[in-house]
Amino acid sequence: IRQARENGRAVRTSLTMEMWECLNDTWLSFDQRWTDARRYGELRSFLDWVKERSTVFRGGMYGTMLRDDAFDFARLGTYVERADNTARILDVKYHVLLPEGEEVGGGVDYYQWTSLLRAFSALGSYHYLYRENPKPWKIAELMILRREMPRSLIGCYQQTVAHLDRLAEAYGARHECHRIAGQVYSRLQFADANEIFQSGLHEFLSDFIVRNNRLGNEIARSYMFVG
Repeated sequence: IRQARENGRAVRTSLTMEMWECLNDTWLSFDQRWTDARRYGELRSFLDWVKERSTVFRGGMYGTMLRDDAFDFARLGTYVERADNTARILDVKYHVLLPEGEEVGGGVDYYQWTSLLRAFSALGSYHYLYRENPKPWKIAELMILRREMPRSLIGCYQQTVAHLDRLAEAYGARHECHRIAGQVYSRLQFADANEIFQSGLHEFLSDFIVRNNRLGNEIARSYMFVG
């Protein structure tokens, strides 16, 4: 949060009043909130507050920020990081929740898989789309290949490609980052859930994480955020 506030101050003219006030108020309230959480054992309420403040900032961005290159870069950061987090959580949780020797789709604990969906804020979406109890292979399909799910890998890359295309139009040039994003997006578009499991979910996700990290580096290099 401190880094976000410092970054916001550095580009203060690109932020709206609502965005800056949210950042600043969150920073000013943080120490007291964290002190109270430790004193009274209220970690959950503290984390709920953090999520609430993040949502307020995101709402301020969507509702008030100019749709210029600053907005595109802000959204690119969101989607690249979100895709990374989704892939890592899905990969780790599959190994933790699926007992050794257990086949995908075997008799694992319903409540554990429900917790995984909650971590993605996807429990309600899962039931709406599949209308059945959580199944591990369907959770993977939801979080990788269903574009209706905003936190899915394909959902993140659909938006990533769109914002990169806007930047290409604004700056009059395309770079290596555009090629990488298009390549990853195309792979997700034509992927099949059964084939992913047959070839190995861990291998698929590990390869995705590498490509996604490379994309982030190429975006920074292409637009001179790094030397």
